[in-house]
Amino acid sequence: MSDPRSPFPVPAHRSNGATPAASEAPPAETERADAPWPAFQPGASRQRPQQQGPHQQTWPQQETPQQSPSRHGAPQQGSAWGEQPAEASFWGTVATEERTEDRGEQAREEEEPKPAPRKREPYLDNVKFLLIALVVVGHSLVPTLNANSSKALYVFIYTFHMPLFVIISGYLSRNFWNSNAKTNKLVDTFVVPYVIVEVGYAALRFSLGQKWSLTIIDPAWLNWYLLALLFWRLSTPVWKRMKQPIPVAIAIYLFAGFSQISGDFSMDRFFGLLPFFVIGLVMQPEHFEMLNRTWVKVVSAVTLVGAAGVAIYVGLSKLSLKPFYFKHSFQDMDLSWYMGLGLRAGLLLASLAMCFAFLALVPRGETWYTDLGTRTLYCYLLHGIPVLIAKEMGWLDFPWLHGPLGVLAISTSAFALAIVLCLPETRTVFKWVLEPRLTWLYRRPSGS
Repeated sequence: MSDPRSPFPVPAHRSNGATPAASEAPPAETERADAPWPAFQPGASRQRPQQQGPHQQTWPQQETPQQSPSRHGAPQQGSAWGEQPAEASFWGTVATEERTEDRGEQAREEEEPKPAPRKREPYLDNVKFLLIALVVVGHSLVPTLNANSSKALYVFIYTFHMPLFVIISGYLSRNFWNSNAKTNKLVDTFVVPYVIVEVGYAALRFSLGQKWSLTIIDPAWLNWYLLALLFWRLSTPVWKRMKQPIPVAIAIYLFAGFSQISGDFSMDRFFGLLPFFVIGLVMQPEHFEMLNRTWVKVVSAVTLVGAAGVAIYVGLSKLSLKPFYFKHSFQDMDLSWYMGLGLRAGLLLASLAMCFAFLALVPRGETWYTDLGTRTLYCYLLHGIPVLIAKEMGWLDFPWLHGPLGVLAISTSAFALAIVLCLPETRTVFKWVLEPRLTWLYRRPSGS
């Protein structure tokens, strides 16, 4: 039995190597980004599920619980955070459409009634919405960074919000392996939206009087994350085979500062944020539970208050913001090699401390914004449109916005914008663009 106070229920032990009843789709055709969490039993051996047939592929070294008790005691099918949509990364609803062409035969083969899918747990959705709201606030503050108050808030946000973004994406990539369905989703949820957004923002800039510029290999503005996440995801099997992946990733991160890495294909960000993705890959459910203790929450609150004080100091100084973008070389920042290494190491520790402090303080139960966290893809890809228009039209140049009152007004407006862009109505309007159905693009697996 799981702890009723815990948002991470422990699944029942599986015996005799039998596979559980199928969920919404066979594993080979469902993006198990939120795969079930096995019971934490050090030293316990794992049994591989038996093959069920040519269309029921199983995944290696991954247990699936038969049934786990819900918070109200009723056994239900699903992962520890519920049967969350088939996410490619951090996004809440990307690639959730059922591919009836691929799943028709499997559905006909299922004879036993399927248990109702477990309701998704709210914790990750709460984290997702709060982080995506910070993304919108951070981008909206850029035109006012000459103000000390704006710069301080900007530094506070940028120290941890993208690193935590990457940690969560790494965690949701733990069960990635090479398969037809997952290869298809890499195209559906990374490549296609990337091209659409690149062309869209090029057209928007041109309509606002800027020169037409479209370089697919050099991602524009916020689009860098889609490419970086694509390459992080592709590298997942390599990191999972390593004995000590985190030290290796940190070493790569530190020594990447010696080279002026090009921004083509987001390679500068790929190396600059690599440790956070690998840390997410190796995280387990018990690590999240460790953050749900009273003393940890107290320490976390003190940590964030201290970080806010440091951010205010940076905002009042003339220190450069380049380190907080996790992409610039030591030469770009005019640092010696030893100063650069020290800065990168210190920033890594500070970011991790703030990431885990934030995770500890996020509510674990249902909130008014839990449902909004299931549609963060739309907020991320669309918020740049109103922000860019406001910047180009001079709406953020009013003198009163360059001060504490202006920071409050911009932050409040950006938060409201994040809410609107995460509404189900926004998904309904833009779904055909950002979540296109591409089943016609792929060949059916042989024998299907």
